[in-house]
Amino acid sequence: MSIARDQLLRAAADFLGRRPNATQDEVAAAVGVSRATLHRQFAGRPALMEALENLAIEEMRTVLKTARLHEDSAPEALQRLVSACQPVSPYLALLYSQSQEFDLDNTIQAWREIDEEITSFFQRGQSDGDFRPDLTAYWLTEAFYSLVGGMAWAIRAGRVAERDFDRLIIELLLHGARSPHGARAR
Repeated sequence: MSIARDQLLRAAADFLGRRPNATQDEVAAAVGVSRATLHRQFAGRPALMEALENLAIEEMRTVLKTARLHEDSAPEALQRLVSACQPVSPYLALLYSQSQEFDLDNTIQAWREIDEEITSFFQRGQSDGDFRPDLTAYWLTEAFYSLVGGMAWAIRAGRVAERDFDRLIIELLLHGARSPHGARAR
């Protein structure tokens, strides 16, 4: 069976998201190709991880276009952003946990542009009064990435249902962990 490079990358990302320290042999077996086939596509783990990061960057650029962060209210745009991130969440979770393996010089500018667009979005939401001004937009950006990656891990572990991806992230970002009913009576 011949597997396309993008399919191979997506399968590897899914597997490595669950087993980030897997060997090349384990990755090859998990995605259904021989080690030689995997090596022909990606000459070692660093090449595979670099390809995964480049795929994540491409996917995040698509996410930002889909989310249309400058349209509608910030909460409405946030809903689109979270929904658009669900397919890329396994890559973000993997990259978040494996960032020390990457050659940051090659990709730092691409991530900086993505980060700046998301941070600007949170700044707009703060200016419009939709998001808390006491939390920096930079922190909201990092929290957003962490929640998206964390949801990917929680779904894989069976701790939350995939159908709750959007709702749980949106609720935590917009309303925090505080009970809507306030403090319990003692």
